[in-house]
Amino acid sequence: MSYDWQATLVLLATLIGASVVGNFLTRRIRAFDGMRDINSAEDSQKLAQEKYPPIVAANRKLGGITNLVFYAAVVPFIVTINPQPLWKIAVDIVAILMVYDFFYYLTHRFLFHGKGYFRRVHALHHQARKPTHIDAFYVHPLETFIGISLFMGSAALLGLFIGPFHVASLAVAVLVFQNLNIINHCHIRMDSFPGKTLSWISVKHANHHKDMHQGNYSTITLLYDKVFGTLV
Repeated sequence: MSYDWQATLVLLATLIGASVVGNFLTRRIRAFDGMRDINSAEDSQKLAQEKYPPIVAANRKLGGITNLVFYAAVVPFIVTINPQPLWKIAVDIVAILMVYDFFYYLTHRFLFHGKGYFRRVHALHHQARKPTHIDAFYVHPLETFIGISLFMGSAALLGLFIGPFHVASLAVAVLVFQNLNIINHCHIRMDSFPGKTLSWISVKHANHHKDMHQGNYSTITLLYDKVFGTLV
């Protein structure tokens, strides 16, 4: 296992490029305009509250630092630009996301919704009964650290057994991890594809926000909620 800083730079460039292009394209989809306006209006009202800006700022700062450590100390050991077959790239993407989602499910259900200190930490996020875009960032910094650490830990653990991962594998996994967490919190109510699928995702997570005793603890898919009987 070697420290591949060149592959890491390629990964970072890929993530930045994909994010820029993705934002540009989604803003050109007219069907999303109404939902974008609703989230923007609700976010403006929330950010006008005294409690929102410092939490969002602290959360983003710690998230940035945690990611910086991840890309400097972990990623170079588990990523490569050497060619790999498409089937392995696809399998690696699914493996990273599903292993992470399993650990997140357990953490979310039994730590954040258990009894004790971490329930109080998670309660900050649950102040949002009707979440919109900004609530993806209205999270206790400790919870942000735990979430990112679970993802990077899952990737690192798998990297020891089935890695190194091709840049494409880790790039797609990171983009899904980051963006699904935001989509979960956006107010999306649409009847046509792909909005209908995104709507279903956001409604399921909104159900979770209504009551801390609700299910739907997974964040990538609701497979583990289905398996363990916590899907609502």
